[in-house]
Amino acid sequence: MARRPTIKDIARQAGVSESAVSFALNDRPGVSRDTRARIRRVAEELGWQPNSAARALSGERSGAVGLVLARPAHTLGVESFFLQLVSGIQEVLSAARTALLFQVVEGIDAECAVYRRWWAERRVDGVIVVDPRTRDPRPELLGRLALPAVTVGEAGSCASPSVQPAATLSSVRADDAGAMAQVLDHLHGLGHRRIVHIAGLPGLAHTARRMESLRTEAARRGLGRDQVRSVVTDYSDAAGAAATRRVLAEPLPPTALVYDNDVMAVAGSAVAAELGIPVPGRLSIVAWDDSALCRVTHPRLTALVRDTAGFGRLAAEELLALLAGGPSGVRESERPRLEPRESTAPPAAHTES
Repeated sequence: MARRPTIKDIARQAGVSESAVSFALNDRPGVSRDTRARIRRVAEELGWQPNSAARALSGERSGAVGLVLARPAHTLGVESFFLQLVSGIQEVLSAARTALLFQVVEGIDAECAVYRRWWAERRVDGVIVVDPRTRDPRPELLGRLALPAVTVGEAGSCASPSVQPAATLSSVRADDAGAMAQVLDHLHGLGHRRIVHIAGLPGLAHTARRMESLRTEAARRGLGRDQVRSVVTDYSDAAGAAATRRVLAEPLPPTALVYDNDVMAVAGSAVAAELGIPVPGRLSIVAWDDSALCRVTHPRLTALVRDTAGFGRLAAEELLALLAGGPSGVRESERPRLEPRESTAPPAAHTES
């Protein structure tokens, strides 16, 4: 295996001292402009790259940012949202020559432990935090560590209410309330009055926002909690299918189902077909996130369309701005747009009696 070039190699070939090489490569005074240019030319010819570990030990940046997912592993392989989010993040970081350090853990405590380890080892300059909780210990921890961070989705309250938000914590968020209003407008306008929201993981801030938005939008239209409600799942196809079976077996089943992701919506459509319930003849289906799955399923699923990769790009841009000394803040992504397709229609006349 080829040996990596060192500062000593550069000094030997450029005919200067190792300290001069260090000054030149770290933009420090002490060498002339011509010498600096010669040293950098030699370093480029040799293929020299700075050692990130040594840089971190010297107090300089590591050149990497971190992303930790605390989700059940079986829910990640089939969900397109995170793949698109990461692709957007990576697009921005790659252009900035910044690495992405990625790790999947089982729970929030393990995620916090990763942040502590990365901070102690100076592995990352900042982190992108996903799945904000309603009672979230991470903002407080990241504030104490002074580790710059951007939350994807509006962060919930900290575990300790007395702790003020960190100056190096920003967020990018989507308009979940506006998106839910579009869904209810569509279904209510078609004549649906019994609607069940098959929601995601309880405890996540966006799950709570969507459930609250559903209740608010239903009340605005004169619909009670016995007509419009949410049930929680773990986002998996199995959980989505099981929830669908339960609500469709009720004495007065819903005429419309709203799923928190594409995978559960497709699984719910399959359950309806198995039970002999035609979609959209007797049951309308809406998916929160559009994907190829929604567009190739028969019938094609009505879905909320949003630029998830753009969401990731926005998060990465905000974190790089923080690392460059910019102010923290909240940035709003483009509002999702409902795309009506063949899975939604007015309910059969007898089902609303």
